[in-house]
Amino acid sequence: MSFRRMFNNAVSIVFTFIKFSIMKLFLGSGFHFAPIVRFSPNVVTEFERGSHVTIGNRTRVHSDCRIKVRKGATLVLADNVVFTYNCLINCRDRVEIGEGTSMGPNACIYDQDHDFRSGLDELRFKTSPVIIGKNCWIATGAVILRGTTIGDNCMIGAGCIVKGDIPANSIVTQKRETVIRPWEVRA
Repeated sequence: MSFRRMFNNAVSIVFTFIKFSIMKLFLGSGFHFAPIVRFSPNVVTEFERGSHVTIGNRTRVHSDCRIKVRKGATLVLADNVVFTYNCLINCRDRVEIGEGTSMGPNACIYDQDHDFRSGLDELRFKTSPVIIGKNCWIATGAVILRGTTIGDNCMIGAGCIVKGDIPANSIVTQKRETVIRPWEVRA
């Protein structure tokens, strides 16, 4: 590892420690974090007062990620969880991610859906927990929806939309067919 990269990592760890220490003052006993956590300065964290957030040791979150935890919701990130660029977690109920799990660029986790039956003026949500096991890989652009449980050692393929129970030691892909037709030019 180059000196510059080591220096940047050290700065990120110190920045995160200071940021989280200040956040701890406002969030109180609902916020716990390990001493070695690396969040890029470009990560947006919105942890509302009354939420419960636990961030494990050596968790890394890269640039342009957004993590939102609403009042009364719980987010648990175990040790060695990695989010690459531009990931999103939107938590209104409960999201748990197991040790050693990694998320590829643009992966999203939502533990809620809009309840459109209540009308567009009144924003109501249907929520249910999202639980992701240990040593999983959530690939680029995957979307994990409310009510999903993913067992340990699973791989969720690029672009998959997942809802429901995924047993441990599974690979999830979704087939898409590419259709190429000639363009008919009309005179």
